[in-house]
Amino acid sequence: MEEVSSPEQQPLIRIYIAGKQHIHYVEEILDVIEESSKARGTGIARRSPEYVAQKMLEGKAIIALCGDDFAGFCYIESWSNKEYVVNSGLIVKPKYRGFGLAKRIKMFSFAYSRRLFPKAKLFGITSGAAVLKINNELGYRPVTFEQLTQDPAFWRGCQTCVNVLQRTDFKRCICTAMLYDPAEHPNEVLEDLDKI
Repeated sequence: MEEVSSPEQQPLIRIYIAGKQHIHYVEEILDVIEESSKARGTGIARRSPEYVAQKMLEGKAIIALCGDDFAGFCYIESWSNKEYVVNSGLIVKPKYRGFGLAKRIKMFSFAYSRRLFPKAKLFGITSGAAVLKINNELGYRPVTFEQLTQDPAFWRGCQTCVNVLQRTDFKRCICTAMLYDPAEHPNEVLEDLDKI
């Protein structure tokens, strides 16, 4: 496929709830995440191919495709007995960057997560300026790490990320913690998934 490089060549990219028909993209997804992490010089929690495939089988992953070409991805995790939900692993393949796809994927995963877990608090930790901006636009606010899930399983995932300063008992990191509490948004109107 040719390199997409200008708005005039805006590709037609569709976003889907990933399923078993998308499992063959897992290795490419993980490769793009790894390459992006290295290029930015920042970390990301590593996940196994089996873990990402399982998220797809559970209907807790979002994939963006341009025809049959992988364009972007993220997945959904719940913690502390579904009290907290996080959209993780947001990635856009380099040739599809610059078209607002990360924002579309994040908006889709946010709206889908709110439907799956309507009472859960959504949170994220990121060192990416673009994700911070998108989260802010969605109504997330910066918080301390103590205001997020304290589920040890979530924090174990951070052990594979270079951003966490392990010697501070996971209290300091170059990432920013952000939280969306549905109780703070009583008049929320969710986007129609088909229109994102």
